[in-house]
Amino acid sequence: MSRIFGTDGVRGVVDKDLTHDLAYNLGRAGAHVLTNGSHKPKILIGTDTRISKDMLQDALCDGIMSVGGEVLIVGVMPTPAVSYLVKLYGCDAGVMISASHNPAEYNGIKFFDNDGYKLPDDMEDRIQYFIEEAFDEIPNLNTGKKTIVEDAIKDYEEHLKSTIDVDLEGYKVALDCANGASYKIAEDIFRALKADVYIIGNEPDGLNINLNCGSTHIDKLQEFVLKNKCDIGFAYDGDADRCLCVDENGEVINGDFLMAICCEYLKKIGELNKNTLVTTVMSNLGLFIGLNKIGIKVIKTKVGDRYVLEEMLREGYSLGGEQSGHIIFLKYANTGDGILTSLQISKIIKYSGSKISKMAKIISELPQVLINVDVDKDCKNICYTDKDIVDKIKEIEDILGAQGRVLVRPSGTESYIRVMIEGEDKEKIKEYAEIIKNIIEEKSKK
Repeated sequence: MSRIFGTDGVRGVVDKDLTHDLAYNLGRAGAHVLTNGSHKPKILIGTDTRISKDMLQDALCDGIMSVGGEVLIVGVMPTPAVSYLVKLYGCDAGVMISASHNPAEYNGIKFFDNDGYKLPDDMEDRIQYFIEEAFDEIPNLNTGKKTIVEDAIKDYEEHLKSTIDVDLEGYKVALDCANGASYKIAEDIFRALKADVYIIGNEPDGLNINLNCGSTHIDKLQEFVLKNKCDIGFAYDGDADRCLCVDENGEVINGDFLMAICCEYLKKIGELNKNTLVTTVMSNLGLFIGLNKIGIKVIKTKVGDRYVLEEMLREGYSLGGEQSGHIIFLKYANTGDGILTSLQISKIIKYSGSKISKMAKIISELPQVLINVDVDKDCKNICYTDKDIVDKIKEIEDILGAQGRVLVRPSGTESYIRVMIEGEDKEKIKEYAEIIKNIIEEKSKK
């Protein structure tokens, strides 16, 4: 059997890839592995707003309680809230039921350890081993219990508000909550900080999460910011662990720009450890060039905010993130946190007295093309194994030289191969991306 964990937990179409039985097995095996079978586990579960959340939550609970576990149910909650609350409540682990930015027919299950960190690959592999090879070795206790924690969201709100030491009075902010996990808490926090709040994507019905809204459909927020003459707009994804921005002119500011703004500020106040940012290979070359000019070093990891975090912890860095808007402020969080990011950006703007559009000019992006090539799940690694594809990628890399780059990789969460090319000539890199896309499609159908 292939690896069931991707770059961000187990994810797939509900009742096809992610079933009731798999959720039960993950709960049972995960509870056993995360406590080494040494005691009855205490595990916290949060969800986003998808209609499938109840079925998967019930299955997970049954699995955890089958080994005598206690389950704390915190309800609809951003992923970073689960990471924070696990440690606050002294749990052995946390589980978030969410498929992040994916459509409603998808869902996912991701684990956090007792310190609120996402699990390393070897721990995930051990959970899979027990599911596939040693399930009968897990003891049957069936003495577990389930508790609903009513005030969990308030505890998380207080934590977020503690990270910003200015009020936002006179600050006109638009929020797009993607009809997801942030649909209530983001508005409450900004209003508590005295901001003038305009909000969309805050009417979840279980089926409309990420539907033409949120960070993956930011054009709606662009129009909304302009219509309401807001100072800034923030767009979250379904589980609110990422944040993108729209400036007062309706222009999108992605994670690269947000990280650059935060780097400059943190360096100025002496809180950018080792004057270094950790990001992934997906970040634009313009970020590296711009930060180099102001004396900030950039470390690159493979895609996934948990790999960014691993590098931050290993070397003691304070800031990291992804172009997609997962940004980790290690002083406050162990994972990407969209609402936290929007608060930190708001604080920086308030202190600077400047416009976000002006601050974003710290870097300039090179033109970038990103194409998702739809392939069968079993063909996702063809971009590494097929000689003709590998040779074509190398040929285009040689043409671009130091003035561009090519990154072709399988998606960790969907049945895509992602083709990303950067270079000075937008039309040329579009042409090159189409060439690679076509050869992948041709080879994957053989």
